[in-house]
Amino acid sequence: MCTIVLSFSPGSAWPLLFGANRDERLDRSWDAPGRHWPDRPTVVGGRDRLAGGSWLALNDAGVVAGVMNRVGSLGPAPGKRSRGELPLLALEHATAADAARAIANLDAGAWRSFNMMVADRNGAYFISGLGYATPEVRVLEPGTHMAATTEPDDMSIPRIGRHLPRFREAPRPVPPDWTEWTRLLSDRSLPAGSELNIPPRAGFGTCSSSVIGLPADPGVTPSWHFAAGAPDRVGYAAIDLSAA
Repeated sequence: MCTIVLSFSPGSAWPLLFGANRDERLDRSWDAPGRHWPDRPTVVGGRDRLAGGSWLALNDAGVVAGVMNRVGSLGPAPGKRSRGELPLLALEHATAADAARAIANLDAGAWRSFNMMVADRNGAYFISGLGYATPEVRVLEPGTHMAATTEPDDMSIPRIGRHLPRFREAPRPVPPDWTEWTRLLSDRSLPAGSELNIPPRAGFGTCSSSVIGLPADPGVTPSWHFAAGAPDRVGYAAIDLSAA
């Protein structure tokens, strides 16, 4: 499972803020965000070395896409495609609206069930693939939203019930100062099961964290700060998108 938090504020200097903690088996290898796909030179993302896809990526047009497992669907399954393909497919498009439409036209049965958030400076979308038929798309209204293994803003999920109000109450970050969000994304405090930064348990835990900001001005470079491990242990560093 993973957790994504998204703040959409049309008209602000930074209309989209996107944070994500990746929770995975700790022995599953990966590469930090970069331009890892020669056939997709406009895409920057973290790469899963096992399947070759990404859990979170950004394209040069300013579209962000992140994928999560739905409840009860951790890990690969025979005959199913890797969910890491989905952000790459979304980022073939120059707008989040076009990306959401493209994902909505896929056969959801080709993948194990998934949740996605796809957004740009003009709109934000939650997409759920339930393992059959076609994925369902929901427009996210302006504000702050969080999703994990179920529907967005599901307060019955302990981490969302505990932390979504904290994100909504916190001052909205102005990149490159991400302090308010990185503090929350790094939270490993009890009670168990409500942590955003999951400590190692049976070889599983939070293995990386990202915060991404898209400016209203397309001439301004987006902001991406990345923690290459549990964020409370390793901290965050800026990704140089011009050199990635």
